[in-house]
Amino acid sequence: MCRLFALKANEPTRVECGLVRSQNALMRQSARDAEGLMNGHGWGVADFKDGLPLIERQTWAAFHGEHFTKTAARVYAKTVIAHVRRATVGEPSIKNTHPFALGRFIFAHNGTVPGFEQVRERLLERTDPLHRTEIKGQTDSEHVFHYLMTLWSHGPQTDMLGTVKQGLEQVIAWCAEVAPGRPVGLNIVLTDGERMVGSRLNRSLWFLERREVTPCPICDETHVHHHHASRYRAVEVASEPLHPNDDWKGVPDGTVFEVDPDYALHFVPLRLPA
Repeated sequence: MCRLFALKANEPTRVECGLVRSQNALMRQSARDAEGLMNGHGWGVADFKDGLPLIERQTWAAFHGEHFTKTAARVYAKTVIAHVRRATVGEPSIKNTHPFALGRFIFAHNGTVPGFEQVRERLLERTDPLHRTEIKGQTDSEHVFHYLMTLWSHGPQTDMLGTVKQGLEQVIAWCAEVAPGRPVGLNIVLTDGERMVGSRLNRSLWFLERREVTPCPICDETHVHHHHASRYRAVEVASEPLHPNDDWKGVPDGTVFEVDPDYALHFVPLRLPA
């Protein structure tokens, strides 16, 4: 299954409460999620430093020890992706742990590609050899990531949402061919630090749009040192709502989305097989 979290804000923002301290923090979801499952096969937290990804990944459960807590406490950034893993394809190992990175891009996935052994052949056939050599693990997630990066690198590199939509629709079509009737789980988040896009398909996903600086209901402090010359804007995306006091809304199923210039989510339907 896995569980993920993403933040895109116009000013550096702390994420410790959402990842560790809130009522349904990502760390709590690693021990037991809304479906009663443990996501204890590794964790990763990624942000950006000087325009490049900075990623911490470990193979043990986020709720074990203090390492995840300390990592979450240090993050103060405009763009963040965090992930706790429940292994379905690929053994628990660092190379199979999300988020994945390539150049300035960070990617995380919640879900499973059915019939992956056959879909994998199609993915590799259409993945640029340079990107293919960057695949270090066995997960369906990493293969999808490098396929999307191939489409991006071969295109005009101006429409990230359109590239992701095209790539995911092709993956979904392959799954329908090799594993008809089996649901495809494709919740993803992809960012280069400036742009953020994602998708929801057959897994839970929620979003929260923030329009001003407000005290956190957990720590009673604001999570941003706000510059009053501008209005604070942020979007959070998570597999489950992190705190009941916030106005979390469901991402429409079967859509791709992007964070627009006003830090709101813009949704486009995926073309799905009948």
